[in-house]
This record gives sequence, C-alpha cells and structure tokens, in this order.
Amino acid sequence: MPLTHQLRVHRSEDNLEQTDQLAWKLAELATDPVAVDDDVVDMVVNRVIDNAAVAAASLLRAPVVAARAQALTHPYSPGATVFGRSSDLRVSPEWAAWANGVAVRELDFHDTFLAADYSHPGDNIPPILAVAQHRACSGADLVRGIVTGYEIQVDLVKAISLHKHKIDHVAHLGPSAAAGIGTMLGLPTQVIFTAIGQALHTTTATRQSRKGRISTWKAYAPAFAGKVAIEAVDRAMRGQTSPEPIYEGEDGVIAWMLDGPDASYEVVLPAPGEPKRAILETYTKEHSAEYQSQALIDLARRLHRTRPELADPDRIESVVIHTSHHTHYVIGSGANDPQKYDPSATRETLDHSIPYIVAVALQDGTWHHERSYAPERAQRPDTVALWRKITTAEDPEWTRRYHSSDPAEKAFGGRIEINTTDGRTIVEEIAMADAHPLGARPFARAQYVEKFRTLAEGVLEPAEIDRFLQVAQRLPELESHELAQLTITARPGLLGTVRSPGGLF
Repeated sequence: MPLTHQLRVHRSEDNLEQTDQLAWKLAELATDPVAVDDDVVDMVVNRVIDNAAVAAASLLRAPVVAARAQALTHPYSPGATVFGRSSDLRVSPEWAAWANGVAVRELDFHDTFLAADYSHPGDNIPPILAVAQHRACSGADLVRGIVTGYEIQVDLVKAISLHKHKIDHVAHLGPSAAAGIGTMLGLPTQVIFTAIGQALHTTTATRQSRKGRISTWKAYAPAFAGKVAIEAVDRAMRGQTSPEPIYEGEDGVIAWMLDGPDASYEVVLPAPGEPKRAILETYTKEHSAEYQSQALIDLARRLHRTRPELADPDRIESVVIHTSHHTHYVIGSGANDPQKYDPSATRETLDHSIPYIVAVALQDGTWHHERSYAPERAQRPDTVALWRKITTAEDPEWTRRYHSSDPAEKAFGGRIEINTTDGRTIVEEIAMADAHPLGARPFARAQYVEKFRTLAEGVLEPAEIDRFLQVAQRLPELESHELAQLTITARPGLLGTVRSPGGLF
C-alpha cells in the first residue's frame, strides 16, 4: 500500500525531527533499492528519445543558442555533452544541464503531467543525464535516477498546488532532480535530504514568467532548476546543510508561499519496496503547444476536415470553448491577457493562447512547431478575425475531470460551441488528445521514433539520426563509457548559421 505523508506547518519550538519531514520522506524514496519494472524502463527510453527530438528542433532558436554559448565557456573534463556539439566536447555538468534543459523546453513540445499543479517531468532528464556522463554512471544507473525524478515530481504535483499561489511549477522540479541524481549516484539519505532542501529553497519563483507577454525565460526556468539541483547535490556531498524544515517550517515554503500556517496536505508516496511507476501516468505531446491545447488541436483538425466552412470568419458569429479552470484562466480568455489576442505577440505567448491555436488549427487542419507560429501566419487578416471571435469559459464538469484521480476519467479537453452567422449552433467535444495513452492514437515506441526522425530531419545527418536511436534504445544496457553517446551532433555547418551572442564569459 502507498505511504501517505501528512504535511503541515510546525513552529520552531516543535523541533520537528528530520525523519518526520517531507524532504526526508522523499530522500528515503530516492534511496529505496526497489527494482524498476520493464514497462517503466521502456517508457524511460521513450522519453529520452522524446527529449532529444524536441531539442534537435530547437537548436537554432535564440534562447538555445544563448544557453549553449554560455555552457561552452565552461569546458571541463570529464564533464558532460551539449546538444548540437560533438560528443568529444565536454563542459561542466551543471552547464550542460543548463544548455540541454533550455533546448528540451524551448518549443513546449515534450512530456507533461497535470494534477493539483503542472509539470513537464522530462525536465528531470537533462540534469540527471549530465551528472551521469560526468560521473561515468551506467545506463541502468541513469534509468534508476530518471525513474526517481519522475516519481517525486508526479507525487508532488498531485499533492501540492503551486500555481494557486502564483509560484512557478519548477519548485517541484528542483527537489525531484536532486533526488534523481541522488538515486543514480547511490548517495546516503542524509545527503539527498540536504540536496532536496537546498534545491527547493532556491527554485521558488513567481509565475510571472508565464503571464502577459511571455519571455524567453520560460525555456530557461526548468533549466535553472536542473542546474541548481546539481549544485545543491554538490554542496550536500561536501557536508553543507540546508534550511529545515524547508516545507514545514513556520517561515518555510508552505507557511509563506503556499496555503499558509494552517495548511495541510496529504502527499502519497510509494511505500518501501513498492515500484516507482509514476512515469507511466505522464504523457507526451504530438503538437508543439501547451498541453491543454493538444486535444483541442485534434478536435479543430477534425472540424477542418468535416466542416471546412468553419475556417471562414465571415461565417462565424462566435466560438466558445467550455473547458477546465486551468485552460480558461491560464491559456484562455480568463487570463485577461490582451497579449493572447495580439498578432504581434511572441511565440511563447501564442503557444499559451488557446484562442489563437484553435483558430489556426481550424483553418490549416494541421499544426507545425514553426510554421504555425510564424509572424506572417499569426498576422493573417482572416486568422485574426476568427481568432478574436474565440473565447473560453470554465465548465465545472471539465474542471472536475481535470482533477480526477481516475486515469480513465481524467481529461484535458473541452466542448466547442460554434455559432454561425446563419443561425446554426455546432457543438463538438473531445476529452483526450489523440496521442494520450487513452486517446485515439496513443504514442508508443514507433511514434516516439517517428517524432525524433521528423524533428531531426535537416538538423542532423541521417547517419546521426540512426546512431542516436540505436544508442537510446540500448539505454538500460549501456556501459559507462557509452553514456556520452546519448547526445546529438548537428550536421556540419548548421550551428554556424546563427550568431552566438556575447556575454560576461
């Protein structure tokens, strides 16, 4: 049976024992030597491929170029590899995690888990992989570390809402990445406990990075958490301590950043000896956009085929998307962000605008990670006219399904009601994205491989695409000297087509 940890605030005079703190429970989970199930190993391989796919597609984007330039000023041996560059080139692992984390996150195109809070659990992989390469771990060690990272992040996301208090979701990522590194390295519970506390303390920031005119920092936020996690592990290994109790203290995270001194949470964790299977509850993206838009893109594509007249703004009176609280208030009109209707908005803003996304998918019948966001696409007059007729509304039933603990009922879609100028009302709905495990076309290994091949085309040489896929699919059996091959090298001359910006280093 799972272990339920009762989490609440304690006054300093309570002298809460370390072993009764959530950070300790997470550290104990990280040191549990339970075997990894075969289907979990298989999914880890899928997500390593998925991360490399979206990183390949982003290698020339400005945030990735800048992060890579910063990393390359910190050469180190043995070190870790940087996406895009030769595997012979190594940098300090925290900087490799930084550059690779930005590459993975930039297009908002990798995996997701949504519950009480939000997350992209694949953000755990860059820092854990960087340390694995630096410390010459085995493929099996790396798998175990990634499994812990996913487990802890998913368990925290289920139990503790950060966004309700406008705290960015990477506050759950710092602890999970630190714990995953600890599992992989076989560190003692005390060391992992300290690293978790430091990682949480230094990764609590506001959600302004995802509000209004969204900046390039959106891609950097999880990379920063991964970099901080590595540094926290390093300090903990050197015997340095962390603020405690970091969650429960009267001046701690819960008391002042979350639900306050009277707060109470139930954090459900696998019991000792119970397999860590949380990665199987997560889901990747077929489309490069915020996860709540995945199912609605699929519905809009279907409407494009079955009702092509709906692409004409002159025939549309209004479009209302009835959906969950999160979709309405974060990527819908409920956010009250005028930027979500601005044709000159940044790409980062447009991929958090469900009115824009539905308008383009209705008109194009497809979605592309670059073309669908191009300025000329966003500024097309007929698109702007349709876009501004689309609003969202919270529907309690969709909110309930969003938070359901039953995987068969949990849903991230909505109901679209379209009123036409000739007086008709068209109603369609969708619960799951097609690529969701319970969707119309669930992603399996073949789809992850195809996603990688599609996004890497023109970025990597064909031989490099084949090489990476062969190595990645051997991940559980890789020996320590082979882990450096878990990277991608851009085709000759490609990275030189963009200028690396100068900075301090």
